[in-house]
Amino acid sequence: MKIGLVGFGKAGKAVANVILQDTRFSLEWVLRGRKVMEKGSVKDFLGLDVPDKGMIYSQQNTDITTLLQEAPVDIIIDFSTKKSIYQYGKPAAERGIKIISAISHYHNDEIKLLKDLSKSTTVFWSPNITLGVNYLLFVATLLKSIAPEVDIEVIEEHFKAKSGVSGTAIKIAKALDLKTENINSVRAGGIVGKHEVIFGFPYQTVRLVHESISREAFGSGALFAASHLKNKQKGFYNFEDILRPYFLREAEGVLS
Repeated sequence: MKIGLVGFGKAGKAVANVILQDTRFSLEWVLRGRKVMEKGSVKDFLGLDVPDKGMIYSQQNTDITTLLQEAPVDIIIDFSTKKSIYQYGKPAAERGIKIISAISHYHNDEIKLLKDLSKSTTVFWSPNITLGVNYLLFVATLLKSIAPEVDIEVIEEHFKAKSGVSGTAIKIAKALDLKTENINSVRAGGIVGKHEVIFGFPYQTVRLVHESISREAFGSGALFAASHLKNKQKGFYNFEDILRPYFLREAEGVLS
């Protein structure tokens, strides 16, 4: 599958590194906000000997329609900003290119746009695209459904410079019907990302913890989503749509 990557910050570089080392996929190009390294090669920048083209283009100097014509892709993976979807979204959807967005903080207008685009192509959105944190979210909602009256607190830890409450923590709180007051934020050093859900039962406590050791976890999650979207019809998808069948199969196996 041919991939176009939007965004080449810290997360984008880590994602590109994962894509280039997975032979199931080919990184055709990267579209970034800055002009630095324009027309250079991602594989040269990362020092990898792979066949992928991985050419770097700047959003300022690139016409997205021309890029999609001259360097067609099957999937666009977005690790940039909430504004980028307005540049590539419609041209990609018109060509049936699948879209995977890992933008943490979309506003209602961007979410509406994603859903509109999903009428023409396959669109996947996850504020945190790591597989582990979505596994945590799925399990947490199951536990909450079993014990709806349990006390729940969410703790999110990130690097010191990260502003605002984690989008993933907000998603967890929303899924568990919690108020933002139940989210406890920690900012220290270079923590990549850690989320913990504490279930306070009488006489016992259950803790679900996910910690990102490296930003490459974002790349693994994006490719996990890409591999499961390969044969999906147009529509709007999230991680629950991908993970639910696994849990159902396991439940059927236990009960049979």
